[in-house]
Amino acid sequence: MTTALADATGFRTLLQEELGLYVDADDLDRPLDDFPDWDSVLLLRLVTVVESLSGQRVPVADLLTARTFRQLYEAVAGR
Repeated sequence: MTTALADATGFRTLLQEELGLYVDADDLDRPLDDFPDWDSVLLLRLVTVVESLSGQRVPVADLLTARTFRQLYEAVAGR
């Protein structure tokens, strides 16, 4: 597993460095709707980045039902 997906801290770093989103530890469980910058384009960018880093396909259906960044992390990390 890539370091960016090894834990939630690495995932938060990935969000900041690759997508320009600052998400602190307390934000992981806030609804995605609370982040005005979060949209479907960033979701697609996240999929692309994670697939590139991991060399594996991302379960997009799981991402579409995610309501928090923690749920996104769990989906892409396979947890």
